[in-house]
Amino acid sequence: MAIQILPARLANQIAAGEVVERPASVVKELVENSIDAGATRIDVDIEKGGSKLIRIRDNGSGIPKEELELALSRHATSKISCLDDLEAIVSLGFRGEALASISSVSRLTMTSRTVTQAEAWSAYAEGRDMAVQVKPAAHPVGTTVEVVDLFFNTPARRKFLRTDKTEFGHIDELLKRIALSRFDVAITLRHNGTIVRQYRAAENGTQKERRLAAICGSQFVKTAVEVSLEHQGLTLHGWICTPEGARAQNDIQHCFVNQRMMKDKLINHAIRQGYEASLRPDQFAAYVLYIDIDPHQVDVNVHPAKHEVRFHQARLVHDFIYQAVADALMQVMAEHQADLATTEPPVEEAIEIASQAPLADYMSATTDAPNQHVSEVAETPYSASANSSHTDTAAWRPQSQTLGGNTMKGPASRGAASRSSSDGNFSGAGASRSQERYGESSPSKHEQRVYRELMTTPVVPAANEATVTEPVASAFASQPVSVGHADKGLGKALTVISAKYLLLQRQEGLALLDLDAAAHLNLLGQFRAAEQEGLKAQPLLIPQAMSASSEEIALLTKCDGLLTRFGIIIRQKSASQIMVMAVCQPIRQHNLQRFVPALLEQLTHLDAQQKLSSENLAKWLAWEATQKTDAYGLSQAVTLITELENCWQGELADYFSLLLRPVDVMTAIEAFKHE
Repeated sequence: MAIQILPARLANQIAAGEVVERPASVVKELVENSIDAGATRIDVDIEKGGSKLIRIRDNGSGIPKEELELALSRHATSKISCLDDLEAIVSLGFRGEALASISSVSRLTMTSRTVTQAEAWSAYAEGRDMAVQVKPAAHPVGTTVEVVDLFFNTPARRKFLRTDKTEFGHIDELLKRIALSRFDVAITLRHNGTIVRQYRAAENGTQKERRLAAICGSQFVKTAVEVSLEHQGLTLHGWICTPEGARAQNDIQHCFVNQRMMKDKLINHAIRQGYEASLRPDQFAAYVLYIDIDPHQVDVNVHPAKHEVRFHQARLVHDFIYQAVADALMQVMAEHQADLATTEPPVEEAIEIASQAPLADYMSATTDAPNQHVSEVAETPYSASANSSHTDTAAWRPQSQTLGGNTMKGPASRGAASRSSSDGNFSGAGASRSQERYGESSPSKHEQRVYRELMTTPVVPAANEATVTEPVASAFASQPVSVGHADKGLGKALTVISAKYLLLQRQEGLALLDLDAAAHLNLLGQFRAAEQEGLKAQPLLIPQAMSASSEEIALLTKCDGLLTRFGIIIRQKSASQIMVMAVCQPIRQHNLQRFVPALLEQLTHLDAQQKLSSENLAKWLAWEATQKTDAYGLSQAVTLITELENCWQGELADYFSLLLRPVDVMTAIEAFKHE
């Protein structure tokens, strides 16, 4: 068969195979055209699930008479005019195929009027010959598009349509997503003359929550928290559910990029990974999230139905979303734990009353940031400092507040949402660790002592410990706390002192907890668990290639089973290169370009000394994974001790001598009596 140019009608019907999958596809294209035209009110009328009639009426800018016939031509659009426009799409539609494709498989009538015209004009096109007829009509400013008898001339396509109820269900779901993307647009949906949905324009927070409840359900609104973050022009805001709002199916997962509906694999993977530590495998997260990004940094012309996009900095976007969701959820859990702690009755009310007020005064005078939160994860790739802070509250859904230039609502946004930085390094493999961990400066003597003792001190059985019945006689005593079987927990968190120590109320009195030592012990417990259960490997979105000698590659092959147990997967790429495929959660945000060579050096050292074991590797990984935190907030400290207690359980008491120091309140009380 000779090569020939396809007839216009056949070409349009082929294009319709991509654009017009079912009646909901027609509704999507036409409603998006209305939004691009600046409409603030859109009425959608459906008959027989859309197979009989689809009518979209809007109050947008309209189409001039001389452009009506051209609008129904293929590749005709007013939204782009040159290649530069294609590289920065700001509208929902841009290809100019929708109207021509729809008219090729239906009987289409488009009536429109602009504000400068005295009368409206109507254009009619039918699939058979595609001839456009234009005639005057009566119509207010705006546009109405009627699509009658969809697929009337393509019976093979028509027979694939489902029942009217099913097809209308797809249209209803589509309009729900569009209503979530544009709160400023009022949308009315009718089916067979009956109003089914009516979304009024939402201008304030209360009206937005009302629309959110109408679409996602009141339970989602009750369990969701609002979060808003910004990093160098990349913005994420919306609502995410807490673990209490987890669902048995993924029916409430809505994501929008520059107000465009998305079902993007990269975005879904980042959100799912952020929820990984919070939900069971059989649970699904619920969220409504909006991503705003420079149009030049995203390509929307990669999918026929525009369901997916391609980001120019995919890793940056992925890690930004993942870190935002994970930190927000961590903040929620920490706030919830703090709220529960404030409702617990005091163990010794007399000590509480006698010491609380003087202690608060002392704290305000001596503490750098006594009641302030810092970022949940120290030095995350998009947080170069811990300058953002806020005051603790016990409310589960606090009032909206502004931190660091970002507006947040709910505990999920606190701490996590206020992180914006001028630092451009936002890669999960970027320099997210303190430089001190890599030898540019040494740990303090206190840190060296604590870590050395944690690694070398044998565990002393609790049965051999002496039971303390009263506090030691000196405040901030240097000797360690010794406890018996009666109290295996750390106690109730009160406040953070000097940004490094947590004041605890215990059964035998008050005590200070070294938070740096607790953070290291928590990681040591996580890596120790790998000996029995193994740590879950988290695949890198973009595997990293690194140089390695033949001896190092051979050593990695030898240690493959051991590393896999710790969630670290490294494969040989070539004779002189290795590929880092996955790492475990504790080192997910570390600089792998520095961490992996250090790991190879340590493996070589242990192998030479014939000490290559899970225990020794766990101790080294705990040391390397411990990130230096300049300042702890109460929420962060509460989360830490909760994880510590869950990780070590009954064995935690064996390390109290390294973690705790007693505080003598009675000495302070006696001092008041002698004044």
